[in-house]
Parts: sequence; C-alpha cells; structure tokens
Amino acid sequence: MHAWFCELGSRHASGRQTKTARRSLWSRISLGLVASVSLSACASWRNPPPKDPEALADYKEANDPYEPVNRKMYDLQMWAYHHALRPIGKAWAYVVPKFARDSIDNLSQTWYMPTVFFSDVGAGKPRRAGDDFMRYVINMTAGLGGFIDVATKVGYPHHDGDPGMTLATWGVSSGPYLFLPGLGPSTFRDAGGYAIAQGLSPINYVPRGYGLLTFNWAYNIAGTLDGFASNIDNIDNIERDSLDPYSFIRSAWQQNRASQVEALRNDHRATVPDWYN
Repeated sequence: MHAWFCELGSRHASGRQTKTARRSLWSRISLGLVASVSLSACASWRNPPPKDPEALADYKEANDPYEPVNRKMYDLQMWAYHHALRPIGKAWAYVVPKFARDSIDNLSQTWYMPTVFFSDVGAGKPRRAGDDFMRYVINMTAGLGGFIDVATKVGYPHHDGDPGMTLATWGVSSGPYLFLPGLGPSTFRDAGGYAIAQGLSPINYVPRGYGLLTFNWAYNIAGTLDGFASNIDNIDNIERDSLDPYSFIRSAWQQNRASQVEALRNDHRATVPDWYN
C-alpha cells in the first residue's frame, strides 16, 4: 500500500520500505508467488482478447488481462483505505508536525539508498551509482542518520531506482499488470524486482538487541503512516474527479513507470562528478 501512495504522490518513487525484520522478506515473496500462481491457474479471472481491432488495441495498451481479479483486489484495498488507513493517516498528519514528517520522509529515502545503489550498478550506470553512494554517506553523517537531506543541497539530488527498473534495462518483459493488496499497482517483473529489493535492503537485516529491532519497527511504521498522510488528498481527488479511478490509477502508474525506466536507460552521464568540471 505504501509504495502505491508514493507513486500517486510522485514522490522519490523508488520507494520506502514498509515491512519489518527479515521475516517480512519471505512473507512478501510468498505473497507474490501465490498471487502469480493463482492468476495463472484461474482462467475465469482473465479477460479474453476482444476481436474488434480498436478494442484489441485498447486491450493491449492497458496490459491488464487479469482486470476482473485486479479490480476486486483494488476494491479490497480501497475498503481498507476508507475504513482504517485514511483515518489513521489523518490523525498522524494532525498530531505530527510537518517538519517531523519531512524528517521521517528523508530517513526513509536515505535508508533505501543501498537498494537504489545496487540497482544502478546492475543497470550499468556508474555515475548514478556514485551519486547514490554520496547521498547515502552524506545524509548518514552530516544528515544525522538520514533525518536531514544534506546531499541534495550539496549537489546530489535524489533519483528513482529499484530492481524492477534494472530488470527492464536488461530486456525483461513487464508481464501483465497486477494490483496486489498491500503493494498496489505492479507487474510480474516489478513484483519480482520488489522481492529482490527486500533482499538488498539493510534495514531488513537489523539484528536483535540494543534496541535496533525496535527502531526497525518504528522506522517502518512511521514511514508507512507518513505515506498515508502525505497522499490522502491525491487519492480523494482521484476518487472524486475520475469516472473510473481504477483505470486512472492503472494508466497513471504505467506512464510513470515507463518514464522512470526511460530516464534510467537514457542516463549516459560520465562518471566524473559535476563539481570536477
């Protein structure tokens, strides 16, 4: 759910972490595998391609052959949003000051940087990976563990990156569009990339003792609540103004995802930093 909020809010997309401890890695991988197998096994959940040429073109553009079950999953998520997540997000925004929520946002972004770094290395983008490394080092030190985004101020702005984007640069097909409860819009490729991201995230390997596991829980819960609070207006506006919110979200997510992948592919910058020239 949290990743979906981040996409709708056009935030530093690549995403914050939303689960806790090492066991969350396996639970998410299992969820993705079960969903994939279920979708493949249930032909009744799949819309057959239409025969009309114009309708067939729209069908291919949407890339949503599992639309019947995807809509059910969307309805389930929106039910949870209206009955629990929206009220909690509203309360969070009311209680926690804006500067504190910004700090939590910076923290989430900084602690996700190792995943972005390895993704950019895998995509063969050394300059981007170098910027990722510098952002992480600067914000973890001068930024007090990531609470303050010092790196952007000194010339290392955030950019999107995750294993799903890297797989795209390798030529891996996206596969059909999926809407998974708790994750939101995705594809078979991005669901696999998401599982890889969990394995690359140091926060998932926080050991017990010294209060670190408690920090891990607090970090994830605070980041998730901040995601809810930051994007309530976006979701409310979509539901109010769109004739079909599901289709709008699907189209917006696919366009944003394609833009992220294209930006990664077209980033041919040299490895020398800007300040050296």
